[in-house]
Amino acid sequence: MKRPLNRRARAWSWPLVIGLVCTLTWSSPAGADPSAAGFGEAVDRILDDPLLRGGAAGVVVADADSGAVLYRHRADDRLMPASNTKLFTSAAAMGLLGPDHTFRTDVLGEGTRHGRTLRGDLYLRGTGDPTMLAKDYDSLAKDVADAGISRVTGRLVADDTRFDAQRAGRSWAADDESSYYAAQISPLTVAPDTDYDAGSVIVEVAPGAAAGERPKVTVTPRTAYVRIDNRATTGSGGLTVERQHGTNTITVSGAIAAGAPVAKEWVSVWEPTGYAAAVFADALTKHGVRVAGATRLGTATPPDARPLAAHRSMPLKKLLIPFMKLSNNIHAEVLTKAIGYETAGRGTWDAGLAAIADHLKKLGVDTGAVRQVDGSGLSRMDNIAAGQLTELLLAVRHQPWYADWYASLPVACAPDRFVGGTLRSRMCGTPAAGNARGKTGSLTGASGLSGYVTDADGRELVYSVVLNNYLSPSVKSLEDAIVVTLAKSGEGRTEGVRPRAVRGETTADLECSWIKPRRC
Repeated sequence: MKRPLNRRARAWSWPLVIGLVCTLTWSSPAGADPSAAGFGEAVDRILDDPLLRGGAAGVVVADADSGAVLYRHRADDRLMPASNTKLFTSAAAMGLLGPDHTFRTDVLGEGTRHGRTLRGDLYLRGTGDPTMLAKDYDSLAKDVADAGISRVTGRLVADDTRFDAQRAGRSWAADDESSYYAAQISPLTVAPDTDYDAGSVIVEVAPGAAAGERPKVTVTPRTAYVRIDNRATTGSGGLTVERQHGTNTITVSGAIAAGAPVAKEWVSVWEPTGYAAAVFADALTKHGVRVAGATRLGTATPPDARPLAAHRSMPLKKLLIPFMKLSNNIHAEVLTKAIGYETAGRGTWDAGLAAIADHLKKLGVDTGAVRQVDGSGLSRMDNIAAGQLTELLLAVRHQPWYADWYASLPVACAPDRFVGGTLRSRMCGTPAAGNARGKTGSLTGASGLSGYVTDADGRELVYSVVLNNYLSPSVKSLEDAIVVTLAKSGEGRTEGVRPRAVRGETTADLECSWIKPRRC
C-alpha cells in the first residue's frame, strides 16, 4: 500500500541551510570523573560514522542530579528537532494547564421548550478534546433524548469558536494534507480509535473473492461525511488510499491481491468541525431526536443557552500517555491552542507559542535561542539546539508534575505500545533496554532522541541527540549507540557501542508510531 510517508519524503527533500559538522571535539569539564572522558571519546567515534557524513549533530550529556555538563558537541547549534519539540509543548502544558486539566464538550439548547420540542437551535460546543470517539457523541445524543427532547425546530450548530479558524500548522507540507498525522486542528473533532488520532477516519479495503472484482471498502466511524471513490480492483500491484485536496472524497485505486489481509489506511478529513457535527447528528437520529434545520458551523453559543449534556476528557496527566508514547501531532497542536486560550483568551498558535516560550524561560530554558512555530515539530521551521533540550530535561525534574511527565516518555525495548511507544523496538538486548527513556523525533533528514538513562554505576544522566542534514535513510542506530554507550558507562567502563540498524526502521525515517498499521 502506498504510505503517506512517501509524500513527506518528496515534499521535504530540500536541504535545511545549516553548517556542516566540523571537527569533533570534547573537553572534560573541571571536576568531571575520569569515566566521562571515556564515554566522550566513544561518542565522538559514533558521530564520526559515515551515516552522518556531511550532516550536522548536536549532542549534550549532563549529570541529572548536579546539572553538570559531562559532554557537549555543537550544543548551541539550532537544528530541526522534529518531535523532540513535543518535550517543550508537553512540559508547558503540564505547567500552564495543570495535570488535571480536562477538555469539555457540551450540548446546549437555545430557545423555548414545549413538551418534547425545543423551539430553537441545538448547540454542540467543543473546547479541543482530541479523544472524542463516535461513542462519546452517541452518549451525548442519548443524554439529549433522556432530557426529554425528541424534536428541534431550529438547526444543529457546531460551536468551534474556542480556537481560531487556522486549521493547519505553519509550513506543514501540502502533500501531507490527507495524512492523519497532519490532520486539521479544531475544538470539535472525532478520533476513530483509542490511539486518539483525532480528525481522521480509518479506511479498510478487503479484496474480492477473485481477480478483477471490486474490493469492499468500509470507513470507521461509519459516516457519510466522507465519500469513497472506489476505483481499485482485486489483483496484483499496489493500493493507494488518498483524500483529494480540499474535499472529503477518498479515492481508493490500484489493486489488492485476492486472499490478502484487509488493508487499512488512516486518512484525515477536511474540516473536522463538520465531521464532529455529522457524527453527532447521526447519533441524534439514532436516539430519536429529529433536527429540522440544516447544520451550521462556526457560530458561538448564546450566553442564555441551557445545558443539556456534557462530556469531559481524561485529565492531561493521562492524555500524556497516548500523546507522548505515540508522538501524536494533533494532541500537541490542540494543547498549544488550549494554552493560548487559557493564558491570553485566544485559541491561536501565536498565543499558545508565546505562553510556552514565556513559561519555559521561567523554568530556565534559553527560549531566546529557540524558534518554535508549532506544538508538534511537524514544521521544518522549528529550530531547537540540543543545549536547550537538555536545559528543559534538567529543569522539569524539580516540578511537582514531573513524575507523570516522566512516565509519559517512551521506554527502550518495552514491548507494550503504551509503555515503550516509539522506542519499543529499539536498544533491545542492551543495558539501555527498560532503562533509557526518551522522546524520539523523525522527519526526512532530521532525527532526535532526548531523555534520561542510568549508567552502570546507578547515576542518572540527561542526554539530547539531534541529527540533521544526513542523506542516509536513517541515523537512529547512531542515537541508540550513544544512549547504550551512556548506559554502559561508569567507573572503568568506557567502551563505545558499534551502531546497529534499528529494528522497525523505515526508509522515510519517520516515527514508527506514525506508520499504520503499527508494525514497528
